[in-house]
Amino acid sequence: MSTAPRRSAGVPTAPSPSDITRRRVDAWFLSRGWAPFAFQREVWGAYVAGESGLIHAATGTGKTYAAWIGPLMEWMDEHPVTPPESVVSEAPPPVRRRSKAKPAADTSQSAESVESAESARRTASPKSNDSPGPTASTGTTKKARTPRRAPAPGLRVLWITPLRALAADTTEALGLPLRELAPEWTLETRTGDTPLAVRNRQRNRLPTALVTTPESLSLLLSRDDARELFGDLRAVVVDEWHELMGSKRGVQVELALARLRTWRPALRTWGLSATIGNIEEATEALLGVDRERRPWRVVRGVEPKGVVVDALIPPVVERFPWAGHLGTQMLPQVIDAIEEGQSAIVFTNTRSQTEIWYRAILEARPDWAGVIALHHGSMDRKARDWVENGLRTGILRCVVATSSLDLGVDFSPVDRVLQIGSPKGVARLLQRAGRSGHRPGAVSRVTCVPTQVLELVEVAAARDGMEAGAVESRLPVERPLDVLVQHVVTVALGGGFRPAELLAEVRSTRAYAGLMDDEWQWVLDFVTRGGDALQAYPEFSRVVERDGVMTVEDRQVARRHRMAIGTIVSDAAIAVQYLKGGRLGTVEESFIARLKPGDRFVFSGKPLEFVRVRDMKAWVRKAPSSKGAIPRWMGSRMPLSTELAAALRGRLEEASRGIWRDREMQTVRPVLELQALWSRVPAADELLVERVKTREGHHLFFFPFEGRLVHEGLAALFAYRISRLGPISFTMSSNDYGVELLSPDPAPLDEALAAGLLSPHGLVDDVPASLNAAEMARRQFREIARVSGLVFPGYPHSGKSARQLQASSGLFFDVFTRHDPGNLLVSQAHREVMERQLESSRLGRTLERLSAAKVVVTSPKRTPPLAFPLLVDRTRDRVSSEKLSDRVRKMQLALERAAG
Repeated sequence: MSTAPRRSAGVPTAPSPSDITRRRVDAWFLSRGWAPFAFQREVWGAYVAGESGLIHAATGTGKTYAAWIGPLMEWMDEHPVTPPESVVSEAPPPVRRRSKAKPAADTSQSAESVESAESARRTASPKSNDSPGPTASTGTTKKARTPRRAPAPGLRVLWITPLRALAADTTEALGLPLRELAPEWTLETRTGDTPLAVRNRQRNRLPTALVTTPESLSLLLSRDDARELFGDLRAVVVDEWHELMGSKRGVQVELALARLRTWRPALRTWGLSATIGNIEEATEALLGVDRERRPWRVVRGVEPKGVVVDALIPPVVERFPWAGHLGTQMLPQVIDAIEEGQSAIVFTNTRSQTEIWYRAILEARPDWAGVIALHHGSMDRKARDWVENGLRTGILRCVVATSSLDLGVDFSPVDRVLQIGSPKGVARLLQRAGRSGHRPGAVSRVTCVPTQVLELVEVAAARDGMEAGAVESRLPVERPLDVLVQHVVTVALGGGFRPAELLAEVRSTRAYAGLMDDEWQWVLDFVTRGGDALQAYPEFSRVVERDGVMTVEDRQVARRHRMAIGTIVSDAAIAVQYLKGGRLGTVEESFIARLKPGDRFVFSGKPLEFVRVRDMKAWVRKAPSSKGAIPRWMGSRMPLSTELAAALRGRLEEASRGIWRDREMQTVRPVLELQALWSRVPAADELLVERVKTREGHHLFFFPFEGRLVHEGLAALFAYRISRLGPISFTMSSNDYGVELLSPDPAPLDEALAAGLLSPHGLVDDVPASLNAAEMARRQFREIARVSGLVFPGYPHSGKSARQLQASSGLFFDVFTRHDPGNLLVSQAHREVMERQLESSRLGRTLERLSAAKVVVTSPKRTPPLAFPLLVDRTRDRVSSEKLSDRVRKMQLALERAAG
């Protein structure tokens, strides 16, 4: 099904694909054992008719060919051919398929095969090896020579992918139909992994279809001949739009698309998206706020995929669970599940969990060495390529991975998907489930493995969310000026601009539709003279005006800008490399800083011994034992989504009424029945508050069930508002379910509730006052300084550390705060802290809900099951993991005895 196509006045309806073209396409699908879906045909017809749109369909249901075949059909209609069938079938493909016996090839191999094929075609002569060759000059009839192929068409299709890792898979999938349908086309990739020789060749001529990333596209836009470069462009396809939208990379794509539409007004844009809740906003962000001037539509896949969600049940259910208490106790069941199929992906939520589970599985099944691997974003690119190819070809039995394998093409060999811990969101679980049965018509199955028994409630709630279609929205980013500053310099490099014309172009994007005149003038002032605080420093005058056109003249400015294009700001990371051998990946500087020579740790699935740090690398050697610390990465904790939180509260309300649907809820029943006996299981319209006194002091436990980020903000806010009533100090902890405030004396809870503890009003003043907001903004400014070009990350191998970058950006922050208080980048830093780190909008909505809820206050004699994990989380920061387990076990035994 689809929305009705939107047409602007005066836009003629172009003809549909010809019957010959349709028959050729159908024949190609039939040769693969496929048949086109109705929604694919709809997209093809819409494309040929000149429309843009968004394709919204489940993972593995044919979105790629829905977007790709339309441009091929248009070419086939424009260039009708009537060669013998054998000529078409014998034409060499523009992309050579990789042998399944070889390890994964990166995107450069696809590009190199195209380059060699191009070279061979262009230099072919009648006597070349590529032609049948001449026959004898007498006594025989000459054989017909293969005609010399005309030069390939210029760039017609731009395919934007969010991950370099997807480029190789995408290129292979796109290359399959070219052999039969458009053998004249060339297909290449351009990413950070593309070899220099290929990039140099692409400076002179781009292929007919180019698979690239947002960063590489921005680099192309910075060329002074960029307009001519895209002179033949017909279509842009943005793959996995739901992954880009809601981030600064998505804004970067919006700006790039607006630039391309200015040059090519008839350009068609198609986005591919799965698992997104706000389709209308996603379409507006993709096509621009002026999309009504062009025909467009939203096409939904009509082939629903069956998704089965189940869970492994712990053999023993403890009534006082805590985060991660099951550890790898579920390992035997996980191994049994892996053995049920030929291949599996075991997803975790953090890179640390990936390392732990990979080692645990391998130690339990050493005979799987060589057929089990791990995959996460900190591993070296070549290692990840090998793993991805092993999944495609079926060499690997199991891969333990983070979200680095959430996306991708052609993982049909995967039979089972397991999710370690709660998925934290409905969309994330759907995306990961789609890795199994990743082909049209196949049923996807995901099995959740709880790390604590209360996560079984989340599994049941996630299944409810799927059935109700409660998929999370990706909220677009509004007016990030650091991205705009970078884009303005990019456009100035790419041929220059006139301010009024570029302003209209920028305002055509959803992200900057509300850009104020004074904000635009501030951006221009910032790129031309550095603003009020930096006008005395020539290096910050990056853009100059010549006859009304803004350009970049300084070659050093141009080089530094191109080196730093992009919005991905890496964590404080340091490379890990063998003393004698290759690079393994990166870990955070803070982890390496704690190591002494001789210390052992496990990374990339390998036991390592730390030797030294030199040249911004951690040099290591292999360790004989697998014992050792596991690196931890900051920012890897995922909060509970709004949709899953609402479904979770619904399941708890059922439990409060004695309804125990599903196996998961029956398993967790003893825990929640004890919670009800000692305190209460809250209904969906209730806020449970527990007052508990222990030897540590007086505890207040609040249970909004809104996710960790919101609860971290609520903890600080509640502590601040209570402290205004009288002097009192708090120790705080929070998790996805609730908040703990611990104080030496009883807190005046009733008085605080009466004074507006839960009020949504006054957040603009109370939230910054309750936190060290200035220091948080100072740290957030590092990203803004890097994206806007204030801080240069350094040339490759220059050895500039994250600590140096933080110091540099912190210096700018301090200077602007003191001498340029109206600096809009500083204001942006404060805004991003509120939204991204504290989810202030969601916090406000939570307080609106809580202020209308019925507050239920209980005073248990002992810590109930829901509060127990909060006690453990606070204790976790003070003791080692071994001591923590011993201490928690003693606490559990005492509570179990009290519970009988």
